[in-house]
Amino acid sequence: MYPLVELLTGLFFVACYADFGLTQQTVKWLFFTCLVIVLTITDLRVRLLPDVVNWPGFVAGLFFSMWVPSNDGAAFWLSVYVFHRKPPVYFLGLIDGLIGAAFGSLLLWGVAALYKAVRHRDGMGMGDVKMMAMVGAFLGLRGTFLTILLGTLLGSVVGGAVILGLYASGWQRALAERASRRNLGSAAGLRWMLASQYQLPLGTFLGIAALLVIYLGPLALRYLFKGIFI
Repeated sequence: MYPLVELLTGLFFVACYADFGLTQQTVKWLFFTCLVIVLTITDLRVRLLPDVVNWPGFVAGLFFSMWVPSNDGAAFWLSVYVFHRKPPVYFLGLIDGLIGAAFGSLLLWGVAALYKAVRHRDGMGMGDVKMMAMVGAFLGLRGTFLTILLGTLLGSVVGGAVILGLYASGWQRALAERASRRNLGSAAGLRWMLASQYQLPLGTFLGIAALLVIYLGPLALRYLFKGIFI
């Protein structure tokens, strides 16, 4: 895995230069990319999103948002249409980062609390909530919303495919058959129950989605507007 991760990181560095050139944006997104790669791989391997990455990343995201704002528009709208004043650009960037962090973390925290209330067990760790606070500080409201949307969609599709694959491959067949002989249910039903309980790391999919938003977002917008104006 180590050489693959190093190769992936190098490819993202090239992609960042191709998208943003030698600019302040490049520095911001390279820093963000390194943080996300660490979190994505760590969550995939050990199901952990370390605070030692999330919290310094959150602070760094706010710092970068002051000098390279996300131009999200949420802070500008609040300043002009609610408070009737336009603060400095660096302040708008900071507020956009805080809004993105609050939206991402509180949304996931609310979903986790609702899931626990309904299913009476944890379905999401607080590491995912902290990770989205960090991502939101970099991306702002719009980018954070897209990250959660793409991440959960990607996780649902891949998770469904993994569950079907485990069931079709006969995963835990022996355990299910032993349980069936004890009249705990049919072997097929027990196998499906075991496969459906298999947990995938949400943080990994959120990290992949965040990188897609950064690197494919500008390209998609470029081709979209090209198609509109030609």
